[in-house]
Amino acid sequence: MEHAGLIVIGAGQSGLATAALAPRHGFARPLVLEATDQVGGAWPRYYDSLTLFSPARYSSLPGMRFPGDPDRYPTRDEVVDYLRDYARRIPADIRTSTGVTSVTRRDGTWLVSSEDGRQFTARAIVAATGDHTSPYVADVPGRDEFAGQELHAADYRRPEPLAGRRVVVVGGGNSAVQIAAELGVVADTTLATRRPIGWTAQRPLGRDVHWWFEHTRFDTAPLRRLLVKLPVSVLDDGHYRTALEEYGVDRREMFTRLTQDGVLWADGTKETIDAVVWATGYRVAFPYLTGSGSLDADGLPRHRGGIATGVPALGFVGMEFQRSFSSKTLRGVGRDAAHVLSRLVRKRGAPPAAVTAD
Repeated sequence: MEHAGLIVIGAGQSGLATAALAPRHGFARPLVLEATDQVGGAWPRYYDSLTLFSPARYSSLPGMRFPGDPDRYPTRDEVVDYLRDYARRIPADIRTSTGVTSVTRRDGTWLVSSEDGRQFTARAIVAATGDHTSPYVADVPGRDEFAGQELHAADYRRPEPLAGRRVVVVGGGNSAVQIAAELGVVADTTLATRRPIGWTAQRPLGRDVHWWFEHTRFDTAPLRRLLVKLPVSVLDDGHYRTALEEYGVDRREMFTRLTQDGVLWADGTKETIDAVVWATGYRVAFPYLTGSGSLDADGLPRHRGGIATGVPALGFVGMEFQRSFSSKTLRGVGRDAAHVLSRLVRKRGAPPAAVTAD
């Protein structure tokens, strides 16, 4: 059985940022456990054409700038390469293909068990697996009857397999719009949403919106209770709205049910369709923490700013709106990681001099 001062669960952007900052907070060479066979979290599995909506200058983890033109919008593959390079540079012991099955507390120490039967102990744990392990699909009547193809955005890679087919993309966020826009080139595509798409200008007054987020401090403001109530919006410089129009991708109110061969639209019209792409996001899930006392009845973490309430030496990094608007982003996870690590240190009585942060 191996022991570490800190075990970080997940080697995506949140876990890597946490591991990079850990030594500054008194946790020498943290152990990072990643379920998949590579670092990068969900990034390697995103659809091929994904492009960030934040410029490279606002897409960096602590201690390492995103390379290249700081004003460009990086692609998925560029992010994957960046995370792999980052992982090679940080002072951490990263174990891939090591899925965590349970985390329990015994005699003041955390016991972590993995799928292959190995066990590890640690003084402190940071759960940084985010929510991309649990794709969400709306509970629409008739799903069990539908004989067409269904796939979540998590499983979508490229438009060619759906070429020439009648496709409905469900969702009103950035990913839904990106996927619908590229499907429109090769397929008869409709975007189904519960409300009209909320477009937000990518560059208001000539500045990228992330510049405004930073300079107004909206990016870091502790507005979690307000943020979770805000409707979904889509950042666009005009490219995606134009693409939807050019390729005939129409937006319709969400269908009321699926039928065996199609959908029943809100206006009562029935239509035959071939496939549904659910770009409906993800739900927070930490199954390995079941029984640890850190989850509520719905399986959601009990926490304040990422620090588990009622359970010692346990933190979270990478949840949406965990502390601010940017908590789930490349630019924001480092701030949250520093916050969580500093408080884990205080709770175990480390000297204040050991606590630093970017």
